Amino acid sequence: MSENSNSYIFDDDQPIIMPIAVLPGYVLFPGSLAMVDLTQQNEAHLTEALTTGKLAFVTSMDSSLSGSIISESPEKTGTVVRVMSIGKSERDKNIKAARIKGLYRAELLRYFTRKGPNVKEDVFYAEVKKCKETNDLSEKESISYKLLIMNALAEYGKKVSPLYGGFLKVCIATEDIGNLCDFVAGNIKLLPDMAQEILEICDVRERADALVEVLRDSIEIKELEDEIEGKLQDRLEKHQREYQLREKMAIIAEELGDGDNMAAEAQKYRKAIEASGMPRECAEKLFTECDRLVKMSSVAADAAVIRGHLDACLALPWNISTKDKTSVSAAAKKLDKDHYGLEKVKQRILEQLCVYTLTGNTNAQIICLAGPPGVGKTSVARSVAEAMGRKFARISLGGVKDEAEIRGHRRTYIGSMPGRIIAAITQAGSNNPVILLDEVDKMGYDYKGDPSTALLEVLDPEQNSTFTDHFIDMPFDLSKVLFITTANDKNNITPPLLDRMEVIDIPGYTEEEKFQIAKRHLIKKQAAKHGLAAGCLRISDKALYAIIEGYTREAGVRALEQKIACLCRKAAVAVVENGEKRLSVTPEKLEELLGPVKYKNENISRKSEVGVANGLAWTAVGGEMLKIEVAAIGGSGKIQLTGSLGDVMKESAQAAITYIRSRADELGIEKDFYEKTDIHIHVPEGAVPKDGPSAGVTIATAIASELCKVPVRSNVAMTGEVTLRGKVLAIGGLREKTMAAYKNGMDVVIIPAANSSDIAELAPVVREHITFVTAEDMDTVLKNALDYPACKESKISVAASVPIDDRGFVGVGNEI
Repeated sequence: MSENSNSYIFDDDQPIIMPIAVLPGYVLFPGSLAMVDLTQQNEAHLTEALTTGKLAFVTSMDSSLSGSIISESPEKTGTVVRVMSIGKSERDKNIKAARIKGLYRAELLRYFTRKGPNVKEDVFYAEVKKCKETNDLSEKESISYKLLIMNALAEYGKKVSPLYGGFLKVCIATEDIGNLCDFVAGNIKLLPDMAQEILEICDVRERADALVEVLRDSIEIKELEDEIEGKLQDRLEKHQREYQLREKMAIIAEELGDGDNMAAEAQKYRKAIEASGMPRECAEKLFTECDRLVKMSSVAADAAVIRGHLDACLALPWNISTKDKTSVSAAAKKLDKDHYGLEKVKQRILEQLCVYTLTGNTNAQIICLAGPPGVGKTSVARSVAEAMGRKFARISLGGVKDEAEIRGHRRTYIGSMPGRIIAAITQAGSNNPVILLDEVDKMGYDYKGDPSTALLEVLDPEQNSTFTDHFIDMPFDLSKVLFITTANDKNNITPPLLDRMEVIDIPGYTEEEKFQIAKRHLIKKQAAKHGLAAGCLRISDKALYAIIEGYTREAGVRALEQKIACLCRKAAVAVVENGEKRLSVTPEKLEELLGPVKYKNENISRKSEVGVANGLAWTAVGGEMLKIEVAAIGGSGKIQLTGSLGDVMKESAQAAITYIRSRADELGIEKDFYEKTDIHIHVPEGAVPKDGPSAGVTIATAIASELCKVPVRSNVAMTGEVTLRGKVLAIGGLREKTMAAYKNGMDVVIIPAANSSDIAELAPVVREHITFVTAEDMDTVLKNALDYPACKESKISVAASVPIDDRGFVGVGNEI
C-alpha cells in the first residue's frame, strides 16, 4: 500500500498505514475503552485518524513527542484503536480528549512523517501489521486458567485495590482467556513496564501465566508495603507516646522543683549525641541513658554516674580525624633533623609511611622499639607523629598490674573511669593519633588480672576495630591508631604479646654517635631550656669527648644530657652573677665544673694475668665489661662461687670445671687436681646481681689459665655458653657486648661461631677496630685467649704445636 493512501485494508497478512499516537506511560489493551487527554501532537494525529479512517496506532514510550520529532523510538508493540470522538475533557474543559477503543495488537514496522490532508502540522504515520495470536489451550485448561485468574483477582481485590461488581461480572462472562487477560490487564493498576510486557505476549497461555504472576507480585508488594507502613505507624505512635510521657514527666518534675533542670540537661545531652557522629547503635544506647536521667532526681547518686558516662562517651572523637601528611621526603627530613643515626628505625618508619600512602590505612604490624634507656625511643615516636601530621599521646605502662588500667573500670564500681587507651584517645582529640605504649616490658600482674592480656586485643589489627572499654561499654574503632611500643628488655614481654609486634632493636650509641648527638641536638636543646643566648656556652670538641669518656657510662645519652645541663647552669651563673659574656669549656676545666672524673676503667685488666679473663655482659642499660677471677689453692677439691651469682651462672661455672677436668691431659694438668685443689671463682662488684649462661667460656678460660699458670691476654674479651663437651653455644646481645669491648679498648673479641652472621649488624666503628674470632669449641677459645709465649717455662704440650702469627695471636678458628 502506498504512503499516500487514505483507506485501510483489514487484512491480517498485509501491513496497514495509519497515524501513530504516542501515549507516554500509558498502555492500552484490545477491547478497552479510554478517554485520552490530547497534547498538541496527539490531537493532530488522532484528528487525522478521525477524519480519514478513524483508525490509529497507539503505543507507549517513556519520552513524549518533542516538536515534530519522536525523541526516542516508541515501543514496537502497540494497539490499533478506533477513534470514536474528540471533545472536551471532563477533567479540564480547556483540554481536548479523545474517546478511543482498542481493537487488536499490532507490530510497528516503521514510522514516517507526511503532510496530513486535514491538519496543518506534519503527521507521524506508522506502518503496522496485526499480531497473530496463538491459543492451544484445551477446554479444561481454559477453565483452570480462568479459575486461577479469578482467585488471584479475588485476593487482589481484598489486599490491593477493591474491584467493582461490574468488572467482576464481565470477567465471569468472558469465556476467551486471551480476551479475559486483556480486559483484566487494562482495568487494574499496573506499572507501564508490566503492562507493556503483557501486551507484547501473543501466546494466550504465556499471557495468562504472566497475568497471574503480575497479580501475585502486586499482592506481595502490597503486603510488604502494609507491613512497612504498620511498622512506621507503630514507631511514630511510640515516639509520640514517649514524647507525651516525657512532657508529662517534665511538668510533674517542674511542679516538684527540679525536673525542669533534668529535662533540659537530658535534652542538651541528646543534641550533643546527635552531633557527635557516633554509630547509630551507640547513640541509641546513650539516648536510653538520657531517658533514665530525666526520671532521676538531680541529687541522685545514679544521676552522677550517668552524667560521667555520657561525658566520657561524648568526649571521644568518634568522627574527628587529622589529615595525614604522606610526603616521604618530608618525613625523612624530619626524622633526620630530630635524630642522629638510628638508620634502621628511620627506614622502617618510612617503609610504613610508603605502605600507608598506597593503601590508605595503618592496619599494619605494631612496632616495638627495644633498647637501653636514653637512646631516643620515646622521641622517635613523637617525631613519627609530627612527620605524619598526627596527634601524639603517651601511655606509661611501667608498674601497671591491673587489667582495668587498660580496659577501664565497670560503672558499678565507685570512682570508675575509662582505661588508659580511651583516655589517650580523648586526650589526643582525634581517632587516628600516634599512641606510644612506653615501657611495655615492665608491666606486672596480680590477682586483679594481667594487663598484657588486655593489650592483646588493642595491638591486634584484626581485633582492635571493635575494642570495648568497660566504662564506655561500647565498641570504639582503634584500627586507625598507629601504636608504637617501647621496651628495655624484650625478653620480659609475654610471648603472645611479643608475637603481635615487630621488634626493632635500638642498640647503644658509640662514642662518635654520642658526640654528634650532643653537638647537633643536646647542647642547643639545653641552652634554649636554660635561657642562654647563642654563644653564651662554648664546649670544645675535646671537652665533649672527655665528658663522654670520663663522666658518663651508658648506652644512651641521658646522663650526657644531664652533664650538659649542669654546664648550662654554670654558664647561667657566669653570665648573671659574674657578668661574663660566655663560658668556654675545655678539658682542663671539666674537673672544676663537673667534679672529679667518674669512670677510669680501672677494673679492666691492662696486663696479661694468670687466672683473670675479660668477659662481656649484657644489661638493661647496654653492654658491660667484667673480669672473672679464679684462684686455685691447695685443699680438698672444694669449689667456691662468689660475686652475687645467679643459679644459671653457677651452673655455667660447674659445666666449665667439668670440661677442664675432661681435658686435663691435653692441658697438662694433673688428673687428680680436683681432689687436692680448692677453686675459688669470683666476679667483682659483688653487690650487683649477675646471671646468665654467656659467661661460661670466660669462666672456663680463667680456670684453665689458673691451673696451667698461663696468663690470659689482656686485650682479648670473650662471650659464649660452654657445654660439658667444650662446645661454644650462641648468645644474645652481641651488639651491646661488643660495644662495651670497643669502649674498653679491646683488640680481639672471641664469639660463638653461631653468632658470626650477627657481625654484619654491629656498629661500623666496632667492626673497624676489633678483630673477631669465631669459636665452635673451647680449644679455639683457649688457643686465642691464653698467652703461651709469655709463659716460657710452661710445659704444656699443646703450646708447642700452636703456630703464632705476627700479631701475637694464635692462628686458629675463623677470624672475621
